[in-house]
Amino acid sequence: MTPPDFFYNEDMDAFIFILNFLGTLAFAASGAMIGLKKNMDIFGVCILGLTTATGGGVIRDLILGLTPPMAFRDPTSAVVALVTSAVFFSRQVRQVLMHNQRRYDLLLFWMDALGLGAFTVIGVELAFSRAAQPTFFLLVFVGTLTGVGGGVIRDLLAQEVPYIFVKHVYACASLAGAMLCAGMWTHVDSMDAMLVGMAAVVLIRFLAAHYHWNLPKSKM
Repeated sequence: MTPPDFFYNEDMDAFIFILNFLGTLAFAASGAMIGLKKNMDIFGVCILGLTTATGGGVIRDLILGLTPPMAFRDPTSAVVALVTSAVFFSRQVRQVLMHNQRRYDLLLFWMDALGLGAFTVIGVELAFSRAAQPTFFLLVFVGTLTGVGGGVIRDLLAQEVPYIFVKHVYACASLAGAMLCAGMWTHVDSMDAMLVGMAAVVLIRFLAAHYHWNLPKSKM
C-alpha cells in the first residue's frame, strides 16, 4: 500500500528545512569568519554573516518572481545567521580561531563547502517547484546562483576579489552539483537527487582544495 502524498510533502518540507538551516548556519559562519579576519566590529561581522547566508536566496527569489523574498517573509534564516555571527564574534571563539591559522582555514573551508552544497540543491528544488516551465537550464542557473550568490556579496563587502573567480573551482563545483541534481530530478526521488547533488559539490570542493585544482588563469 502506497502512503498518501502528504507524507512525502511533510518529509520534503522537513528535509528542506534541515538543509536550509544547515546552509544558513554554515554560510553565516563563513561570513562572520571573514569579518573577523578583516577586524570588523560586531555590527560588521553580523552584517557579513547575514548577507552571506541570505544573499543568494534573495537573488534566487527575485529571479523566480517570489516577492518579497522569503528571507523577508520568514525571519528564521536571518535570526539564525545573526545569532551564529554573534557567537563567532564572542571572545572565546575568536581566541580559538584567530590564533590558529590552520584551524581557521579548515573551519572556513568546511563551512563554505557545506553551505555551497546545501544552497545549490535548495535552489534547484525551489526552481522546479515554483517555476511555470522548469527547464534544465533554469534549474542549473538558479541552483548555482543560489549557491554562490551569498559568497559573492560577502567578498565584495569585505573588499576581496570574489572567491568564485580565483580559487579552487568554487563555482564549477556548484555548477556540477546543480547539473547532477537537476539531471536526476525526474528519474529518482527528489531527496535522493538533492543529497547526491550536495555530496558532489562538497566532494569536488574537497578534491580541488586537496589537489590544488584551479582553472586556467590569464597571464600578462
